[in-house]
Amino acid sequence: MVDYLVVGLGLAGTAFCELLEQHNKSFICISDQSQQASVVAGGLYNPVILKRFTPAWRAQEQLEIALPFYTQLEEKLQTKLDYKLPVLRRFASVEEQNNWFQAADRPQLQPFLSLQIRENHNPLLDAPFGFGEVLHTGRVATKTLLKKYSEYLREKGCLQEETFDFKAMEVSPDKVRYQRITARKVVFASGFGLKENPYFQYLPLNGTKGELLTIKAPELKEKQVIKSSVFIIPLGDDLYRVGATYKWKDKTNIPTEASRNELLKKLEVFLKADYEVVKHVAGIRPTVTDRRPLVGRHPAHTHIFVLNGLGSRGVLIAPYAAQQLLQYIEKDMPLQEEMDIKRFAKMYRPH
Repeated sequence: MVDYLVVGLGLAGTAFCELLEQHNKSFICISDQSQQASVVAGGLYNPVILKRFTPAWRAQEQLEIALPFYTQLEEKLQTKLDYKLPVLRRFASVEEQNNWFQAADRPQLQPFLSLQIRENHNPLLDAPFGFGEVLHTGRVATKTLLKKYSEYLREKGCLQEETFDFKAMEVSPDKVRYQRITARKVVFASGFGLKENPYFQYLPLNGTKGELLTIKAPELKEKQVIKSSVFIIPLGDDLYRVGATYKWKDKTNIPTEASRNELLKKLEVFLKADYEVVKHVAGIRPTVTDRRPLVGRHPAHTHIFVLNGLGSRGVLIAPYAAQQLLQYIEKDMPLQEEMDIKRFAKMYRPH
């Protein structure tokens, strides 16, 4: 018997498995890599919502947990994962500059917004009003992280690469049986795959399709993240990630010509360099109606749990939400009400 069965190995599942290992809990993870959101993510961590100059939900607490978490994983996997990069918000007008300074005066935002306007020194970027610099930002190489962590679990014999079959799961009062595995608890961390989960289908997980491009722009020579109506993230080797779109109706992982054109049109507002598109990817972000994670215990089965709904900020939220869930299960510490699935208890209908 193992302590935990974890279903899903995106950012949420990886964070939870890593915490289990740190706390000497035995586990098996099952993943079929069908959900692409974590793999194709921009990987940016940024404590500020730059559209409205507002602080992201619990950003300070999340940073304090996430940054040491990724440092620890870098050491463990012997791989560079966390790239510290300034995020420069392009100003479109003097009015936006003024809004920035007003926001920077707010106590919650003071640690994150620089009070100096950065002039544009890159002739291949159109930014006559300059940039505002966001502090404590960077990029986690999510694809590398998930690949290396999968390899690590595979070598340990903790990973089963298959599609989870709910019909094969037997739930009894004190344990869960799945094929040849017996576990004391099961945690579902399967991203948008939650829609197929009979235990948690009642939760209002919407799913938002995001598409990103990778471009090669040899002359651009930009080392900072530029955020305008789209962002440009430098990846090295003259490659840049450009994104992202938000589509609510299309629930496929298939890239579309319409989104490609939308991204390029927005990009060309401020990018004056020659470039070529070398990659185009799509994934469904697990988004929730109230923009908060879905974490907690099933209303009827005391040893079935969910860790989901991280939306577009999974890099920052995953270690934080995973820690909340583990403390809740193992130490009976209450979950934050904002993320606890009890907030949707009225939507649950017993089978």
